[in-house]
Amino acid sequence: MLAQEEIQRIFRETGALLSGHFLLSSGLHSPVYFQCALVLQYPQHAEHLGAELAARFRDDGVDLVISPAVGGIVVGQEVGRALGVRAIFAERESGQMSLRRGFHIERGERALVVEDVITTGGSTEEVMRLVEKWEGRVTGVGALVDRSVGALTWDVPVKSLTKLDVMVYAPEECPLCRDKIPVIKPGSRERNL
Repeated sequence: MLAQEEIQRIFRETGALLSGHFLLSSGLHSPVYFQCALVLQYPQHAEHLGAELAARFRDDGVDLVISPAVGGIVVGQEVGRALGVRAIFAERESGQMSLRRGFHIERGERALVVEDVITTGGSTEEVMRLVEKWEGRVTGVGALVDRSVGALTWDVPVKSLTKLDVMVYAPEECPLCRDKIPVIKPGSRERNL
């Protein structure tokens, strides 16, 4: 298995570990951002990181991998490939995570929820509830990066390739805002705010 230092080196070399002032999808601000799409654009890294994450769940009887769109799709596909199981994704419809495109979960199917980065776990938890709504069973949560700093309280194993204790701030308490450093909203709708 790859050491955390090696994982972080791959992120830095591909430009996926960014420094600045970022608005996270959780609404919090941070001086560090993981733009996993920049590492996952290289198929050899996507395959290798997906296999590394899958190895942590190899003996858990996973039937299905499910990821939230958009960030989790590529890593979920690679974890599914490494485990030899179906890989699907949930996407927002009218503000709620849902299964579209003919995707389904069978009653009792054992689902592994896979993310690129977990900060507050909001999207992950929505996908977990969706699995339960379909009467599937969540067996665990996997992520390339866990930056939740131990704040997750789920009753399933949470495993990641790397964990980082990176400061996050509520906007009204953000020192970067006080210093008038422009905030960037990265991801699929990247822009300066």
